[in-house]
Amino acid sequence: MVAFLKSQSFLPLLAALTLAAAPAAAQSGAEVDAAVRAGISRGIYPGAAVIIGRRDSLLYARGYGHFTWDQRSPVPTPDSTIWDLASITKIVSTMSAAMRLVDAGKLDLDAPVVKYLPRFTGGLKEQVTVRMLLDHTSGLKSFIPIYQMTRSKAKATSILYDQPLTRPPGDSAVYSDLNALLLGFVVEKVSGTSLDRFAGREIFAPLGMKETMFKPPRKLKKRIAPSGMWRGQPVAGEVNDQNAVVFGGVAGHAGLFSTAADLARYAQVWLRGGMGSGGRWVSSGTMAEFLSRGAHTGSRLLGWDTRERAPGELSLFGDLTSDALYGHTGFTGTLLWVDPSRDLFLVFLTNRSFDPKAAESVKELRAVRAAVSDVAVRMASRGCGQGPVPPC
Repeated sequence: MVAFLKSQSFLPLLAALTLAAAPAAAQSGAEVDAAVRAGISRGIYPGAAVIIGRRDSLLYARGYGHFTWDQRSPVPTPDSTIWDLASITKIVSTMSAAMRLVDAGKLDLDAPVVKYLPRFTGGLKEQVTVRMLLDHTSGLKSFIPIYQMTRSKAKATSILYDQPLTRPPGDSAVYSDLNALLLGFVVEKVSGTSLDRFAGREIFAPLGMKETMFKPPRKLKKRIAPSGMWRGQPVAGEVNDQNAVVFGGVAGHAGLFSTAADLARYAQVWLRGGMGSGGRWVSSGTMAEFLSRGAHTGSRLLGWDTRERAPGELSLFGDLTSDALYGHTGFTGTLLWVDPSRDLFLVFLTNRSFDPKAAESVKELRAVRAAVSDVAVRMASRGCGQGPVPPC
């Protein structure tokens, strides 16, 4: 197992990792290893990093495979390997930035978006609120390939504002990148600075997330797992999402890079109800507001998704997590979930978008994510009681 606790704030947690030497924990660790390595052997991704932990301790941390399919490429580590988070950007950056502004009394969730973005008009757009951007009930399309229409950020912005609604505002939830893009604009308008600078100052710095950033500098390239190919060569450090590229690499829906260790720090703040290592980061009341569900939001909270699913559908969060779970995924193969009922979190990062060998890598990754989620719960539950998922 790869221990990564280099920062002073994580040093007291070394004792938690030493528990892996116990027979039951070792057996559970082997189950985690098998579930993650199955994705590598099936050609879904060449490398991965996993951290499983609780609000004040870490249970398991390990890197798997290699940066690329070349066995001579680096082996990922939980603390130093940097990954393209894809849509987890929506949570760790954009939603969290909005939450900080709400907590400070500077952003009203139920105010119309047009109050902050005067260009967001036409049809029923004046009825769309900031809350609707967060819970995906705005009525906007799920996705448009802006990068195919222009490579100009100014024109891309105009295209985004020109998009009509496809459903009445608040009617139903349809997951949409456009919501997060606009929410990023709202954050910039209210904060008076760029999304990356605001997130760096208000999220990453106070939470000790020193390896989390947009547009990582070239000097870090050797530590970044490639998330794509260009002319037969691995591409590391450039955001995989092409719409984010058009917006300069800083966008509300994608563009963030981070390590598994930094996401573990972030997850623990949620399990602690908004308390960071340096004190309170967000009030418990504001955090509870962002974990609320509306009448027509389906599985969606304010930014987060939940394990609710259609009958017969495989949950990518597994079958053993509780109904209190909330989480998010990313196109590049990333997964983050928090289960307050079990005092448990999982960070599972891969670079599925890098030259996958599996014919249906997205579909196959869903099964791997579910399997890793289930073994994480079993690991945390060993010795707590009776049954396959004993209560602690």
